[in-house]
Amino acid sequence: MKAVIIAGGLGTRLRPLTNKTPKPMLPIGEKPILEHLVNWTKKGGIKSVVLCVSYLKESIEDYFGDGEKFGVNIEYAISKKQLATAGQLKTAEEFIEDDFVCLYGDSIFNFSLKSMIKQHSIKKSFVTMSLSEYKTNLPYGVIETSKNGKVIKWKEKPEIKANVNMGCYIMNPQVFNLIPKNKSYGMDDVIKKIMKKNTVNSFITKKGFTDIGNKESYKQACDEYNNKQRRI
Repeated sequence: MKAVIIAGGLGTRLRPLTNKTPKPMLPIGEKPILEHLVNWTKKGGIKSVVLCVSYLKESIEDYFGDGEKFGVNIEYAISKKQLATAGQLKTAEEFIEDDFVCLYGDSIFNFSLKSMIKQHSIKKSFVTMSLSEYKTNLPYGVIETSKNGKVIKWKEKPEIKANVNMGCYIMNPQVFNLIPKNKSYGMDDVIKKIMKKNTVNSFITKKGFTDIGNKESYKQACDEYNNKQRRI
């Protein structure tokens, strides 16, 4: 099984940090985000990785090379323009023959990839999505009313829970048939297509992930990593 890491985004919400450095190459501790992901997939039993690159791709290629020094084999799927998540994934089609792991290159994961792969295999899923239980408190009082407008309940700043997409999937290679070539296309569009005809299962974990989408979440990821290192 191979892993495809989507690492071609512009990282606009992290500028100016990403003006000269692609987001997946921003450091967390002494390693770039992308190296943490390569090591995580390797820990999950995967030693062949396809990197979907575009923006400032040379810095990624120069750092990782063929992957030998990281104990994996690395290949590159290159696009000349921004194609969104699924559009970038499409560029890796020629490298994939069997079920594969697909993950976004701007998150840090801390769940068991081996367990997810095992579940995917047992259930014979077309696609398995990784989900994390997310909790937050609404900053307002929530008011419930009857059909005629009568107030019947007041919940002050209630906690809500939902399973959120972590951006790690295991997919059947036939998903490539559902993605248009050389076109910006979102992963949500692909999954919605698949749900109409095939089985999409979930792998739910509380261990979760850290999404590095902006400066605040990037700082959080760095702080969490540094705190963890101090405890070791």
